[in-house]
Amino acid sequence: MDQEDRIALFLDYENLALGARDRGGMSFDFRPIADALAERGRVVVRRAYADWSFFDEDRRMLTRSHVELIEIPQRMGASRKNAADIKMAVDAVELAFERDYISTFVICTGDSDFTPLVHKLRELNKRVIGVGVEKSTSALLPPACDEFLYYDRLEGVDIPVARARRARPARPPEPDPRRVEQEPEPQPPAEEPARDVDTLSVLVAQTVAGLQGSSSGAVTASTLKRTLLRKDPTFSESDYGFRTFGELLRHLAENNVIELGDGPAKGDPELSLPEHGDREEAFALLRSVVLDLTSGKGSVALSGLKNQVRRARPDFSEKKLGYRSFLQFCKAAATNGSVRLEWSPEADDYLVTA
Repeated sequence: MDQEDRIALFLDYENLALGARDRGGMSFDFRPIADALAERGRVVVRRAYADWSFFDEDRRMLTRSHVELIEIPQRMGASRKNAADIKMAVDAVELAFERDYISTFVICTGDSDFTPLVHKLRELNKRVIGVGVEKSTSALLPPACDEFLYYDRLEGVDIPVARARRARPARPPEPDPRRVEQEPEPQPPAEEPARDVDTLSVLVAQTVAGLQGSSSGAVTASTLKRTLLRKDPTFSESDYGFRTFGELLRHLAENNVIELGDGPAKGDPELSLPEHGDREEAFALLRSVVLDLTSGKGSVALSGLKNQVRRARPDFSEKKLGYRSFLQFCKAAATNGSVRLEWSPEADDYLVTA
């Protein structure tokens, strides 16, 4: 139990409930949040803030989940909203000072007004997880958190299918003989596009390369996951179709994006970028393109060279190999001896020679 994170949960209930209601009439359910936090640690404080006269039916649902209901009396307009926000922020900071054993604070809201609270809690060495309804969450809040969970994407949340509004039947207009147009067929509702696994491969390769360059120790799966969440607090492997982070890593290893080895603990493998294979093949591709462009004589400017490489192989991406830019990739190829790279003041560009 001593190794578990102690979590304090604070719910801006009005923001969540109204945000869920605006999301196609979805009713708010606390259980998916409780299940998600159970996977992250032990919740020792649960508080929800609202004027409960507006949410009388939700009292039982929250009370059964052992949530303490903090009453914010009815006031006029924005003053009532500010009273709830200030009370919640004061309680969170007070708890951060009084309970050293609480390591994680969960702020359930989509309101950007809580961004200063998130910054202060992180300044006090507390991990902060945000939870909000995607469509009603400010773009400023997720990047401020260590991790951000969209309520709509949590396991167990049922999003109702939007029904077309039934209109009163109207008398059809008289057809215009001068203009006959074919009525467009009704289009199905647009679905949210799936996340691109290739984009994820680039992100993982870049992150592993950066971790290898900035630390002397081994890069483990847990280190990678924490770093990905720092880059994008909304990151979740389930958005890419994987049930677990380990399943995602095995998929990337099978596609030669990374290599997996034995780590310091079971279930936490060590990660590295492939030293040979795709990288050596990419260096050879670059050399062959330069040879073709110069006919074995002279050099070619770096600008525009990447387009020539992609014409030879459309799926080429230096970022999949762990390089942040095409110039960095060419420098690595020069170090490898595949090409020669030198700066030309006359051309105001790098020149690449095979």
